[in-house]
Amino acid sequence: MIDCLFCKIVAGDIPADLVHETEDTIAFRDINPQAPTHILIIPRKHIATINDIADEDRALVGSLYTTARDVARQEGLAEAGYRVVMNCGEGAGQSVFHLHLHLLGGRGLSWPPG
Repeated sequence: MIDCLFCKIVAGDIPADLVHETEDTIAFRDINPQAPTHILIIPRKHIATINDIADEDRALVGSLYTTARDVARQEGLAEAGYRVVMNCGEGAGQSVFHLHLHLLGGRGLSWPPG
């Protein structure tokens, strides 16, 4: 997608503080962190929202979560705990319409979220 911020990061047109890459995913630090560790995990393939996930994207969506697991271990969050969130649509707080997980940790996280 030509106007997608995250697609531009995937293409290398916009710099990001990358922390992990796989064949299917990229993980980078959020520029507006909501926790001491706040990392975004995105698929290299453009999918706008959860509603746009196709049946053939099942393995790709699964790889977002295995990347989250790996990054949590890498960042030292696995033992203490962390949160993984995926918003769908403006009403849920999605501001970049490219599927992504938020990996949050490094402090206590209350429930329910805001």
